[in-house]
Amino acid sequence: MAKVGIIMGSTSDLPIMQEAIDILKGFDIEVEVDIVSAHRTPDKLFDYGKNAHLRGINVIIAGAGGAAHLPGMIASLSPLPVIGVPVKSRNSIDGWDSVLSILQMPGGVPVATVALDGAKNAGILAAQIIGSADKCVLDKVLVYKEGLKQKVIEGAKKVSS
Repeated sequence: MAKVGIIMGSTSDLPIMQEAIDILKGFDIEVEVDIVSAHRTPDKLFDYGKNAHLRGINVIIAGAGGAAHLPGMIASLSPLPVIGVPVKSRNSIDGWDSVLSILQMPGGVPVATVALDGAKNAGILAAQIIGSADKCVLDKVLVYKEGLKQKVIEGAKKVSS
């Protein structure tokens, strides 16, 4: 069974990252959630990055605010796809520091980056990555996307009535 590792720099990131947890559970994808600080627990970060794939993790979602080094550092250590979620923190520069820290990775160390506080999209992207090799998950993603389409159609009916 596919598994997504969801890590964040501190517990203050959990309300945002919960959206990724919830969407993945909705797709029946197992999640492993942990707090891994790039600056306060570097040994834990190194262990997580080097060993996540050995624990059956298929994709890592890493959320971080401020300097937001967590996603990039994990990507530098892990062979797995990493999705970065910039989190607008209380000491943030309107979230731009987090966005740019995650987005501007050097060549050879990719991090897929979603919108500021975009953990829901990170969860959907992780499901799509897993779905590319797992038909059961792919079918659930297709149903989800059809549901999005139907919401728009229903909304359009209400507006045009």
